[in-house]
Amino acid sequence: MTWGDLATCQFIERRESIIFCGPVGVGKTHLAQALGHQACRLGYSVLFCKASRLLSDLGGGRADSTWEKRLRRYLKPDLLIIDDFALKEFTKTQTEDLYELIDQRYRSSSMIVTANRTPKDWYPLFPNPVIAESALDRLLSCSHIITLTGKSYRSLLRPDKALEKEVVTV
Repeated sequence: MTWGDLATCQFIERRESIIFCGPVGVGKTHLAQALGHQACRLGYSVLFCKASRLLSDLGGGRADSTWEKRLRRYLKPDLLIIDDFALKEFTKTQTEDLYELIDQRYRSSSMIVTANRTPKDWYPLFPNPVIAESALDRLLSCSHIITLTGKSYRSLLRPDKALEKEVVTV
């Protein structure tokens, strides 16, 4: 799949997903947000969230009996963008929440997931290997996996980098 193909957002019509993985600072979030913006311009509904906030929100729903309502919020958009997926190990409850989310979105709507780890490195983060296999099989079977490489763009934006350019020797 080329960048031009992604920009048409036809993957949303086909109910496919995109996984951007790669090291910190290479532009995964930037690309995910750009595709989300393009999807909005084309009339699709889009929701962007950090994985930690999504899991915290669903966990809060278990505490106050609003879990179903909160889950529907993440099921409703045509495109759900989950940023910073799999940064750390999941709890049992988070695993169950992720499974429900992925299972209910499977082949019915699209997701973009950004992660610093490759999908093969996600499995050990789930405490239950059966749920991990079930959830990730669904997600990966309908996803285009795009691995980004390179150095962090943030290092180029450091204030001391600007000073290096301004110093003139005589």
